[in-house]
Amino acid sequence: METTGAEPKLRPGQLWIDGKAVAGTSGQKIDVINPATGELLTTVERGGPEDVDRAVKAARRAFEDGPWPRLNPSERSKLLWRIGELIDAHRDELARLESLNTGKTLKGALRGDLKPAADIFYYYAGWARHLHSEVIPVDGPFLNYTLREPMGVVGMITAWNYPLLLAAWKIAPALATGNTCVVKPSELTPLTTLRLAELCQEAGVPPGVVNVVTGYGAEAGEALGRHLDVDKIAFTGSIRTARALMKASGESNLKRLSLELGGKSPNIIFPDADLEAAIPAAFWAIYANKGEVCSAGSRLLLHERIHDQFLERLVDKARKMRVGDPLDPKTEMGAQISQAQLDRILGYIQSGKAEGAKLLCGGERDTEGDKARGFFVQPTIFAEVKPQMKIAQEEIFGPVLATMKFHDEDEAVAIANGTIYGLVSAIWTREIQRAHRLARQIKAGVVWINTYNGFDSAAPFGGYKQSGFGREMGMHALESYTQVKSVWVAL
Repeated sequence: METTGAEPKLRPGQLWIDGKAVAGTSGQKIDVINPATGELLTTVERGGPEDVDRAVKAARRAFEDGPWPRLNPSERSKLLWRIGELIDAHRDELARLESLNTGKTLKGALRGDLKPAADIFYYYAGWARHLHSEVIPVDGPFLNYTLREPMGVVGMITAWNYPLLLAAWKIAPALATGNTCVVKPSELTPLTTLRLAELCQEAGVPPGVVNVVTGYGAEAGEALGRHLDVDKIAFTGSIRTARALMKASGESNLKRLSLELGGKSPNIIFPDADLEAAIPAAFWAIYANKGEVCSAGSRLLLHERIHDQFLERLVDKARKMRVGDPLDPKTEMGAQISQAQLDRILGYIQSGKAEGAKLLCGGERDTEGDKARGFFVQPTIFAEVKPQMKIAQEEIFGPVLATMKFHDEDEAVAIANGTIYGLVSAIWTREIQRAHRLARQIKAGVVWINTYNGFDSAAPFGGYKQSGFGREMGMHALESYTQVKSVWVAL
């Protein structure tokens, strides 16, 4: 992806294999669309099984025979740090490219995508020199110690909502622990992942260590999941695709999986909460990144004593929200990713109406002015939602909020835990005992207390139940990219 200053110069994207941009085997292309205008941005290669095989072979050569496995930890650390610096140096270009490709606001991309993407490389640059083994006091005249070794070739399949960041979350710990990788980005949003591969090469990462194959999940993703020379798959996406990957792993080489899947996350507001903080937090919990966030606070649980006043103020904010051109600094919410996603969101809104939920605002496609060309949805809020309704149970992945009233702690916990998901949650209260009590009772991988969407490269992120297993970020992610060897020495 050529660039001129901070302005992306879009040209047809090629695969990135063994340190080079190369054409796909089939010669077929995938159109990449600007969600805000519905117009063609560029095309990328439609990679398939043969291309995946080429990339895996390059990654295997780099892992077994190239300079990568013999690189000192200090050198690997420097390379990771340099990748972070290059992301920072190209932040304006990358943010604009991400905004054009995903429909998210430019300011949102700078804050929510580029800053943490650079930071994750800085963070794991430190871990490259701090992976310690253990000496275990075993019975008998023996010395027993462990070695933490890389998995080998890691296949990475990422989603379209945070393309660069999700790739960085996987590539950084994989490289820090000495693995090589093949990344399959979403066919909807491949552009920044291809650019990241170029920056990895510019930083000094050897050829074959980072490879990118663009293509459809049923073709390239399936081939990656079934490839006998892929040791692990790191996946972010839907439960349906995760099941297919688990089946593919079981039918091939039993490769290890880490899965970061969906959410239907509860945001619980008690009457003693600081409403001046909770209201804007609840607003951005659902409308940040157009609601296309796995950790979106899509279920708002309001105590009956504050229900009406909280909703009145929240609805007022939603009605005033600026939806439009993602590149306009004044825009607060951009376009949904695709026509298919737009139709999906509108379908859920119709479901909410049909099941008897009360529509308080939004509920329609936004076609005002130039927005008629893109995939825009009005910020939507439903009240009087029952826990069993479709909009309260299924992940919509859009700017649609389901609000429910509760009477006491037990009811709040029952509603919060009453879905197949368990990714994140939030509790708003000034009562410290209640906060910690509920944090233990809620079945979710993350619990925020008096805040929402708190992220840090050092803090683990991942789900319970059908929100997946394994963790992104922090030291816990290292477990997904390494295996432990026990060594016995007779003394």
